[in-house]
Amino acid sequence: CFTCSKNYKAPTHVSRALSREGIAVLRFDFTGLGDSEGDFVDTSFSSNVADLVAAARFMERALEAPTILVGHSLGGAAVVHAAASLPSVRAVATIAAPSSTDHLQRMLEPARQRIERDGSAVVAIGQRPFRIGRRFLEDLERVSMREAVSRLDRALLVLHSPLDAVVGIDHAAELSQAARHPKSFVSLDTADHLLTDPEDSSYVAGI
Repeated sequence: CFTCSKNYKAPTHVSRALSREGIAVLRFDFTGLGDSEGDFVDTSFSSNVADLVAAARFMERALEAPTILVGHSLGGAAVVHAAASLPSVRAVATIAAPSSTDHLQRMLEPARQRIERDGSAVVAIGQRPFRIGRRFLEDLERVSMREAVSRLDRALLVLHSPLDAVVGIDHAAELSQAARHPKSFVSLDTADHLLTDPEDSSYVAGI
């Protein structure tokens, strides 16, 4: 998810649960986060998509090409966009993904003037400081999730909790409506946005 590392509970629990089912999984950090090199201020939504494509191509060289992409929150938006560049992918699963970047733009709005004036600004996200660059803001404005989902020629699984306080359930409805068949929507009942309860992550992996 946005500013999350691969060691957050959701990706860790989902990946381990899939591995227990005999499914090989690669989870990684986007540029400037966790164990990845680079500076976060230089990243954007487009660079996240490029990171996904690069990770998939690494996986193809190291083991075999991935057939499923799974993304959480803004990572869910990224996997929808990345699928178009990865012919091996047959299905995409999104967890608590947004149908637009409007909510993220609103979250960054208080710092917009500083970012546009100075080129970047430090923003508190989840009580952690991150330096956000002008490129990130400009790139968000060009992202069209509805268009990307409507063009997605792969099976789509949308997983979302009606109690998600970060990305509301309406986003899941909009994604499902925009997508072509085959598609499925699964409600995550009492889960929170970050799937902090391991039972929720195991359920997601099972689905």
